[in-house]
Amino acid sequence: MSNRSIIIMVLVLIGATAYLLLKGDGDIDMGGEKHGAEAAHMEEAKKDVPVAPPAAPTAAPAADAKK
Repeated sequence: MSNRSIIIMVLVLIGATAYLLLKGDGDIDMGGEKHGAEAAHMEEAKKDVPVAPPAAPTAAPAADAKK
């Protein structure tokens, strides 16, 4: 590969990265684990997630398998 093609490839990758970063949500937190008031939004998000119904007992499906 020539130097010119490598430079063009790098510029295309930089452009694609910039496009994705600008068009994305942009709500990325690289600060690590949060505690206290900073983590309050996580508790609210957990409340909004629907809870799956409890699983059926494991003994009953053995009788259903014969049908």
